[in-house]
Order: sequence, then C-alpha cells, then structure tokens
Amino acid sequence: MNLSELRTFLAIVETGSLVRASEKLHVTQSTVTARLKTLEQELGQSLIHRHKSGASLTAAGTRLLRYAETISGLWQQARQETALPGAFDAVCNMACHPDLWPGLGAQLFDWISAEQPSVALSIWQGGASDIGGWLSAGLSDLALSYVPIASSGQNVRPLCTDLLCLVSTDPQSPPNPDLSYVFVEAGDEFGRWHAETYADSSSARLNFGSALLGLDHILRHGGSAYLPKRIAAPHLAAHQLYPVPDAPDYQRQSYVIINKSVEQAWDWLDHALAAVTPP
Repeated sequence: MNLSELRTFLAIVETGSLVRASEKLHVTQSTVTARLKTLEQELGQSLIHRHKSGASLTAAGTRLLRYAETISGLWQQARQETALPGAFDAVCNMACHPDLWPGLGAQLFDWISAEQPSVALSIWQGGASDIGGWLSAGLSDLALSYVPIASSGQNVRPLCTDLLCLVSTDPQSPPNPDLSYVFVEAGDEFGRWHAETYADSSSARLNFGSALLGLDHILRHGGSAYLPKRIAAPHLAAHQLYPVPDAPDYQRQSYVIINKSVEQAWDWLDHALAAVTPP
C-alpha cells in the first residue's frame, strides 16, 4: 500500500465517482481503477461499490476511510513540518470550535504568533467529532472545544465559561421566543435546559448548529437567539442587537485539550492561555 493508492481511494469517496476522481487527480480512469484494485488486493477486501450512478463505500471501505484520512493528513503534516525554514524550531497545530474562535481562539493564535516567532502555526476549525479525531490521530497539538474530549497522552483544562444570553434585533422583543426566534445549538445540556425553560413555547422554525451562523442570520433578517455574550458584545455596543429583558441566561463551559508532550516542551503555553482566558 502506498500514498497514491490511499489518495485515490479518498478521491473516489470525495467525488463519488471513479471518473470524477481521475479528473480531480489529473490521471486517467484506468490509473484510478488500477490503484483501487491494487489497494483492494492488498487488503483482501472490496472497498468500493461501482454502479451506474457512481461509487459508494462497502462496509470494509467505511472502516478504512478513517485510517486513510489520518494517514494522508499525517503525511501532509510531516511534509509541511520537515520543509519549514531553519528559523522555526516548533510547530503548533491548533484545532478550534468555530464559536470559540472569536475572542478566544483568534487571540491565542495571535499571542503565539507575536510572542513566539520561532513557532510555526496552523489552525483547523471543526466540531467536537472533528476535533476528537484530529487529537486522537496526533494531527492537533492543542484544541479549544466545548467537549472535554481527551485520550491517553492528553490533558484537559477549563478554558472559560461562556454566558449565553437572549439577544434580539428588536429592542422590544418579548422574553418568550416568538416567530422570529432562531434556535442555536449549544450542546445537550443547553438543549435540555432550553426545553424546560421554554416548555410552553413552540419549537423554533429555524435551527443553526453554530452561534456565528445564527448571529449572521438575525443580523441580516432580524430575530432573536441565544448567543455567547462574547460574540454578541460588539453588536450590542453598536446597537445592532439588544438584550432581551427578563430572559434567563445560561452558562456553557469550554475547555482546552493539550497533548502532554507539547505541554511539557512549551514553557510559554501557560502564559499564552492566561493572556487570552477571561478572569
């Protein structure tokens, strides 16, 4: 098995077709077919169902997918790190939940960039499952997440407590959600709290998986939503949003997950986290 075979397999999965995979990789379809056949022979398993509408994964292909993505990602990371100029003596691969980037992830990234010029930086944004996979595969050195996912060789520290408050584009918005209210996903505990707090209200017609997406929607179309005050603050100050009087707040804990090896090697990490963590 070699990387070209794995990348061909991944291209087939991504495009859903051997023909489109050949176009993506700029090789002939016969080359794609040959690489896939070699990989299947080496593993002793059929990996792809081929049919008129395209291609789909077999059960064995589904099991291989996670490992193929990890191997390909590690190789790409290894190429980038070994090609770094001599002025850099470390690489910080940082993962961040999108809603933790404003005011936290961005500040941490900027602090490391300014205070540790010999450290090369990369940032990946993703949800809890993405971050967990990157950490377990060794693709991320540290991660900012709402879920304290950690495996052997990693430590979890509390990062900050987000205050989720109900805000609206209407300064006269009622405390109970109305037709303009949008539900923004903020974890299972928030979902249960929300259902209990607003048991008499009907379900929101619009649902967003990210506070940034929910914010963008209500700024463009009007409405109300529970958002982290950290994210809503600039818009509250600009009178684009208004706090909804008498609406209860909710607290959501966030975490930083760190590989123990870099935690020991980076004596500046505590200073970096202290500089961006709210008191």
